[in-house]
Amino acid sequence: MMEQDILQPKQVSAGKAHEEFRNYESSSRQEIVERHYRLMRTNQTLAYVQRMHEKYNACEHDEMTIREAFRKLESYIDSSDPDSDSPNLEHMMQTAERIRADGHPDWFQLTGLLHDMGKICFLWGNKEDGQEGTADGDQWALGGDTWAVGCRIPDEVVFPEFNQLNPDMKDPKLSSALGIYETGCGLDNVLFAYGHDEYMYRMLKANNTSLPDEALAMIRYHSCYPWHQGGAYEALMTPRDHEMKKWVLLFNQYDLYTKSDAKPDVEALWPYYQSLIDKYLPGKLRW
Repeated sequence: MMEQDILQPKQVSAGKAHEEFRNYESSSRQEIVERHYRLMRTNQTLAYVQRMHEKYNACEHDEMTIREAFRKLESYIDSSDPDSDSPNLEHMMQTAERIRADGHPDWFQLTGLLHDMGKICFLWGNKEDGQEGTADGDQWALGGDTWAVGCRIPDEVVFPEFNQLNPDMKDPKLSSALGIYETGCGLDNVLFAYGHDEYMYRMLKANNTSLPDEALAMIRYHSCYPWHQGGAYEALMTPRDHEMKKWVLLFNQYDLYTKSDAKPDVEALWPYYQSLIDKYLPGKLRW
């Protein structure tokens, strides 16, 4: 399959109408989701994100295979998601299976399976860090839409009315358009609100996996809706970032619109995905 064919947008089927997804105004989970984002916007400062990088980037907390890590996530439910209250493992398998059904490369399929796996850092988190692994616990540093820290929080975020709660927005430097960054510095050099995306991206880099850069971009940026949907951070981007954005947008179709009540048979499907794991990130990994 040629790259230009891979990047052709597809109308991914969903368990409901596309316009019903990402309802942040009147979903059945409104109170849970709104509380999540209020806490996230209040606490995700530049200093906090830097502290999380110091805590996690060395990947010194455990050694596990991907299968072992998945078992730790079997009961995890995301408090930031208005579309689903199903365990994340089911959503990740749904995403991977639809990517597979559309004939995308095996590394793309595996990315679908792995993309939310960074939520496993709840194992080493706590309430103060916003990393409780329970459905009713604080998860504001595990899931949710992300944004760049160290510069002004854009109005393109969900619940922009919460932006004023962030202490950094009272700092003239950190609340300016470029903040601590320079024009064209590249998103590789930008810090984002900390969560499962950033953790999993850094973990895969630390383990020197053979997944391509496109896969790593999908994992790091798939929750940064202000960027890939809202058009924010254009001034910071390089030509490479523009190319990676095409892949993130393609992945987003599968991440969002494959959520449904139909439960995948994880055990039956696992041998196929284990073969992909053995190819790209075999054995025990550092977490």
